[in-house]
Amino acid sequence: MSLKRRDFISLSAVAAATGVVAGISSCSSPDKSKETATTDNKLQPITADVVPISVQEREARIAKAQRLLTEQKMGALILESGTSLEYFTGISWWPSERTMAAIIPAQGDIKYVCPGFEEARFRELIKIGKDVYAWQEDESPYKLIANVLKDAGITSGTVAIEERVRFFIADGIRKEAPHLNYVSGDPVTIPCRIIKSATELALMQKASDITVAAIKVGISQLKEGMSPGDLSSIINAAQGQLGGEPDFALCLFGEASAFPHGTTQPRKLKKGDIVLMDCGCRVQGYCSDITRTTVFGAAPTKRQQEIWTLEQQSQAAGFAAAKIGAACEEVDAAARKVITDAGFGPGYKLPGLPHRTGHGIGMDGHEWGNMVKGNKQLLEPGMCFSIEPTISIVGEFGVRFEDCVYMTADGPKWFSQPAKSIDELFS
Repeated sequence: MSLKRRDFISLSAVAAATGVVAGISSCSSPDKSKETATTDNKLQPITADVVPISVQEREARIAKAQRLLTEQKMGALILESGTSLEYFTGISWWPSERTMAAIIPAQGDIKYVCPGFEEARFRELIKIGKDVYAWQEDESPYKLIANVLKDAGITSGTVAIEERVRFFIADGIRKEAPHLNYVSGDPVTIPCRIIKSATELALMQKASDITVAAIKVGISQLKEGMSPGDLSSIINAAQGQLGGEPDFALCLFGEASAFPHGTTQPRKLKKGDIVLMDCGCRVQGYCSDITRTTVFGAAPTKRQQEIWTLEQQSQAAGFAAAKIGAACEEVDAAARKVITDAGFGPGYKLPGLPHRTGHGIGMDGHEWGNMVKGNKQLLEPGMCFSIEPTISIVGEFGVRFEDCVYMTADGPKWFSQPAKSIDELFS
């Protein structure tokens, strides 16, 4: 979004809240942060140490996909514009009505099909492979894709279609090559993307660090009468200044906090309101997703404090259940039990926890590996997901904490440390 001058927050105003001075994360106390503040009117990026995904890592991803294709007895995986294309090739391409496809054969080099008038620009983006097949405006891209498959020796058997390939493309390929059997590419793409490498984890950690600092900026700028949009702009501006690509900043006040994704009703901040901030950014294409809930301008009521503490206990129970070899649904069950044992629910009923406890995260904000009843997938090292039980009490308020974890051989590790208290939202 476009940012007005007033949305840029002075470094001296936020140093006490963020501990970020001249782009360096600090654990200093608020008073010490004030002492080191400068007159610079912008936060500084903290991304100088970011290491992007290398060509070698993408080549290893393709090799893993080819191994899985062979094991699944699939001849090729077909991709189009979208996250998986970028994951495997590093190419980001706008999904227009003109078909662009990448074909990863079980054996051999990756091949591309693109509009003829875009070929020169497309070749500029290629980091892996060299074979580009261009189709002209009066030609069928699907016939060309069928010919590419044939030239790769795929004349029979099964071809995998990545899940985000749009229907008109998949249908066009099927009509041009009806002798092939088409199946979902999930058995290939999910095992590749759901397990994160050390480089991927580092990018997600950086994105989380940026969002933590940006939420602290937002908290420091809370003032009576501001709108949720005002706060969203402040947080997104901070995420951008710190070096992230702002993704979202959902801010909810008072009764609106009971709606997990907000409400259309206008609201201005007043003292005693619950303030819920659900925010994220991207670094080199990798996401963060963090939620904090506090009370503005007054001591929390007994009810607010009780629900806040219950939510804290629920998140902690979900984290404790996230063990190597445990099923994803066990994380949801543990977090939900704390809430239902307190008299809410049961299940997804309101007041209570109306949604899954967590979702997978990586290059997409929501990926596979949901923490939800019925998901028997076992947790293994490299998986990343949120733990975000919500307690929603329509007509009163809602409380949500969201922090993401990555699984290690020793169990889960937080990307962002959970809130310590209603007044101390970051450890």
